[in-house]
Amino acid sequence: MRFSDWEPHYTAILEYFGFEREADEAAARVLADLVDRDDVGLLESLIRGKAVTVCGNAPCLTGELDRIEGTVLAADAAAEVLAQNGIRPDAVFTDLDGATDVFIDLSEQGTVMVVHAHGDNVPLLRHWVPRIPGPLVATTQAAPLPHVHNFGGFTDGDRAVFAADELGAASIRIVGFDLADRNVDPLKRGKLYWAGELLRLIGYDLQ
Repeated sequence: MRFSDWEPHYTAILEYFGFEREADEAAARVLADLVDRDDVGLLESLIRGKAVTVCGNAPCLTGELDRIEGTVLAADAAAEVLAQNGIRPDAVFTDLDGATDVFIDLSEQGTVMVVHAHGDNVPLLRHWVPRIPGPLVATTQAAPLPHVHNFGGFTDGDRAVFAADELGAASIRIVGFDLADRNVDPLKRGKLYWAGELLRLIGYDLQ
């Protein structure tokens, strides 16, 4: 998705939550300074022309593991659930708020870490990014920078779906998503709302 097409949705999200674009842009610059490689070509090779499964971190994920096929993209802490069940995700899409040393272990095994910068995760970026030993792709929800991509999407899960769509997946299966979960705080509920709205833009209605 071109940034010019994404920007109106991004602006609406900023207004909805009261987030500051300048903070997102500053975080993207920090991430750009921290990364010394861009493995987007590897990520694309895992996705283009392939069946892809995107795994969210809703509680229903463990009951849907048998639906996973093809290239596996995990949304943040879903990576740990997969690893505990003997599944190594091909890529993890994360803003690092669910990061643990399991992420480092997966990275050492070749999992692509797709690390996202936004206005309030700069300390996490500074802590985790230098420790990632394996393939790395940097992303932002603001305007892209050299080696910092914007595939579209807002939460870890829908960003993974947007990336799979943008990078040419032959098919995309979505598991471990529960956009109707009401047992979450208001901020999370708002994020789930926007995840649903954005997924519909590219043809996925999970409501």
